[in-house]
Amino acid sequence: MNEEISKLIALQEIDTEIAGFDKQISEKQQEITDRQQSIADKQEQINQCREKVSALEQRQREVKAEHEDAAARIKDRQNKMMQVQTSREHQALLKEIEDAKRLIKESQEQLTLIMEQAEQLENQAAELENLCKGEEELLAEETTKVNNAVKKITTRKKSVAKKREKLAAELSPSLLKRYNLLLSKRHGMAVVATRDGVCQGCFMAIPPQQFNEVRKGDKMSICPTCHRILYFQEEESETADA
Repeated sequence: MNEEISKLIALQEIDTEIAGFDKQISEKQQEITDRQQSIADKQEQINQCREKVSALEQRQREVKAEHEDAAARIKDRQNKMMQVQTSREHQALLKEIEDAKRLIKESQEQLTLIMEQAEQLENQAAELENLCKGEEELLAEETTKVNNAVKKITTRKKSVAKKREKLAAELSPSLLKRYNLLLSKRHGMAVVATRDGVCQGCFMAIPPQQFNEVRKGDKMSICPTCHRILYFQEEESETADA
């Protein structure tokens, strides 16, 4: 095989390995981000619970005030009944007293309901706080693990990057420039194999004559569709037969 093609294949393998390192680092950092988001979501739910409790407490104060007003009105109307002269006035005061009693009963029911809702929300907030606390402890442990793992991956990546630098220096500047351009435009795959006359980059068929040239490996060949650099890779059966 042409020496330049061999070096390009080796360079592609190194770049694929480096991309793998980047993916590993990204995945591990994403784990931390996901955990942080989970905690943030729970804290937001806690805040919402607290806001609802605050609104219920405000409503509780309003209902209590209505309750006290109704009680005061009953007392006032009962006192006035001692002074009324007519049956009509007496009936009117009785109605006001009954209305106030009904209001007191309704306010008591509302207060009970408000207290139950507030207690339920407080319990929910407390449960979420406990979950957050546990998740924060796990996050701290996981962050340490991820940082250590990322450090190891970065060290390995630097080592492989040095190999790349050395190999890249053996290529002509124009060829390296072309390779790097393809690498960036073709999602990290500038050099690809051919199998059964098909480019493994874009999976389009290569003209038979060009495939024969790729198979010989004497000179560089470019995929007519995706413009990646091609090389021939023997099928497993061919390798076994050989």
